[in-house]
Amino acid sequence: MTPTSTGLRAGRREWTAFVVLMLPLLLVSMDVSVLYFAVPAISRELHPSSTQQLWIFDIYAFALAGLLITMGALGDRFGRRKLLLFGAAAFGAASIAAAYAQSADMLIAARAVLGIGGATLMPSTMALVRNLFLDEKQRAKAIAIWSSAMAGGIALGSVMSGVMIEHFWWGSVFLINVPAMVLLLALVPLLVPEFKNPAPGPFDLPSVPLSMAAVLPVIYGLKKTAADNGLGLIPVLSIVAGLAIGAVFVRRQLTRRDAMISPQLFHHRGFGPSIALNALATFAMMGSAYFTTQYLQSVLGKGALEAALWSLAPSVCVGIAGPAAAAAVQRGADRASVIGAGFVTGAIGYGILALAGPDSLWTVLIGAAVLASGIVAVMSLVTDMAIGTVPPERAGSAAALLETGQEFGGAMGMAVLGSVGTAVYRSDVKGSLGGGPPTDGLPTDALDQVRETLGAAVAVAGRLKGQAGDQMLDAAREAFTHGMRIACGAGALVLVAAAVLAPVTLRRVGPTGPTAGGTPSTGGDAAAADGEETAGREVAPSH
Repeated sequence: MTPTSTGLRAGRREWTAFVVLMLPLLLVSMDVSVLYFAVPAISRELHPSSTQQLWIFDIYAFALAGLLITMGALGDRFGRRKLLLFGAAAFGAASIAAAYAQSADMLIAARAVLGIGGATLMPSTMALVRNLFLDEKQRAKAIAIWSSAMAGGIALGSVMSGVMIEHFWWGSVFLINVPAMVLLLALVPLLVPEFKNPAPGPFDLPSVPLSMAAVLPVIYGLKKTAADNGLGLIPVLSIVAGLAIGAVFVRRQLTRRDAMISPQLFHHRGFGPSIALNALATFAMMGSAYFTTQYLQSVLGKGALEAALWSLAPSVCVGIAGPAAAAAVQRGADRASVIGAGFVTGAIGYGILALAGPDSLWTVLIGAAVLASGIVAVMSLVTDMAIGTVPPERAGSAAALLETGQEFGGAMGMAVLGSVGTAVYRSDVKGSLGGGPPTDGLPTDALDQVRETLGAAVAVAGRLKGQAGDQMLDAAREAFTHGMRIACGAGALVLVAAAVLAPVTLRRVGPTGPTAGGTPSTGGDAAAADGEETAGREVAPSH
């Protein structure tokens, strides 16, 4: 690295290390959606019950969300590179176990270990990016690319799943991870220095189960609400229990000197607002995905792989949005204003989606592209703000809190907007299919299924012959599209409110240049340091 007016400028080696660190990011985000097309094959081979099938999907996200805070704190104390290597080994081994699982329970266990590995990889990679790029402009550019890759990885995962299932057996979707993890294990020790807090203090072990008990019930309650399309007693009790335990966790962090999450993180202007704004951005992103994926398949009638390929189209704009927002700020644009403009752009995207009818492919694709572009621009800037405003030795904890907020925001988006859309769908279906043609002669349980979800309506309509099935399906598709329009209108209002909130909460936040803190560990290979700056500034590794 070479000195500049804003810090230590990264060279070719740091950028090469950054490319290597993109591997776990892409794979962890892809694993969110990689099972989409594998479910029928898994059902044929492993014969999971409905409960087991649900856990095959959800255990990964639960393990990931529940352990992010713990793993971020462990990385700060014991070394981010060390934790990254442990996570890569666990992720690779669990991928092999998942690929060759002989039972549903074995697959669930392997997916749980994948989630644990993902929880180590995500905060470690973001924290290491903070340590590698001390120059403010370079760090902003790297994080913008990081944010775009994370958003694109989810879409890429579903497409990759479809391609692999078409040519190989279902377990092949997991084996994609193995070569990348082997490459990571080989290159990280050569390219990435070790960074950790030089004086971490004792580890607050009781906070580990407290943090998990706070996060998991809330995530479960929100996911249950989204799955059931409405609040029920169990989701409400789960959310309340999680919030109550969360209050105990927060109190412990405020009153202990060896707290797992230092309250000093929130003393840095911009850190708290960045977590809140990032959660709102994820709310919008996941809330829209709930509808667009169903629209492409169940309304337009496209096959799963074809729908996944169409869903990649907005990713072209997403890849540009993050770096463009970072470049605008670097050229002198006010960061709060650019973040506000990103939220406004997202609201416009929601507005375009609200114009869709039952046969509006390009309207939906354009709306999704505009929405995603605005949201990724916001996410790249607030991520840089969250990571750049805290001391480097606490970057792991900061990254973990940011990503935990993302999990909450995404679950909330699917729960809230999904419930709005479903309420409209059920009301419309009840009005249009309340009796008479095309429901004459249809069993009551089948009619109840039609009123429940669009997917069920497609299945029931397939069993009807001739015009009756077509009429039922047309009514259900129109009802779903109406619900999507209303939910998108609600999403647009949320983003307009966020656009107003952003400049207010960020008005006193200054530039996110290098701050005091973190020390890369010394002693061999790429972790060697070439010297230490005065006043406790971060040591830059020599290469």
